[in-house]
Amino acid sequence: MTRTNEFGQAIGEELPVGWQEPIIPDKKTLLGKYTRIEPLDATKHANELFTANNSDSDESGWTYLGYGPFDNYSDYETWLQSVCLSKDPMFLTYVDRKTDEAVGLGSYLRINPKEGSIEVGHLKFSSLMQRTTIATEAMFLKMEYAFDLGYRRYEWKCDALNAPSRRAAERLGFKFEGIFRQATHYRGRNRDTAWFSIIDTEWPRVKSAHREWLKPTNFDENGKQIKSLSYFFEAS
Repeated sequence: MTRTNEFGQAIGEELPVGWQEPIIPDKKTLLGKYTRIEPLDATKHANELFTANNSDSDESGWTYLGYGPFDNYSDYETWLQSVCLSKDPMFLTYVDRKTDEAVGLGSYLRINPKEGSIEVGHLKFSSLMQRTTIATEAMFLKMEYAFDLGYRRYEWKCDALNAPSRRAAERLGFKFEGIFRQATHYRGRNRDTAWFSIIDTEWPRVKSAHREWLKPTNFDENGKQIKSLSYFFEAS
């Protein structure tokens, strides 16, 4: 039921009792069963990330990013050096715990403690990470850390034409909010931006579904999922 004020006007719900502005995420390691998330260190991670990216069958993974692909290691290392110390976006490396090698990159960005919102972005998953438990767990660990800090809203934005990114957001539990037309431009072309989010009241259900999906008992001896993530959302 919508609240109203003394003038009969509809007003929003009160903030939770005791809610305080969260802190900016620390650049620290987040540990999962399949994934380790580390602050980006160009000296440590550049070679592994460049090698992982070279495992891709083509360069389509760069289409919806405003940088790359990088033809040589020197250029890639220079770019990593230019962003690794940034606080917003705060770049993080995704490490496969089985091989102990970096296989992907991403960030927190548009970090707004005052409003309690934070975004995930700059996602570049190599073929060694795409459609694996590593990818799903990495996204879960970052969501979990943000909500544990007290953020109220976790955002995902992408080019509205980026169909794989939109499918990934919805699979992970984000809700589609709409499209901002001509929101920006990059690579000499327009970008309409699709907006998705998870808010704090939705997080317990999202968290439960992810935790059930990530259980070792949900994977067979070949590492193939037994039940999909969508199954656990529907069951919750």
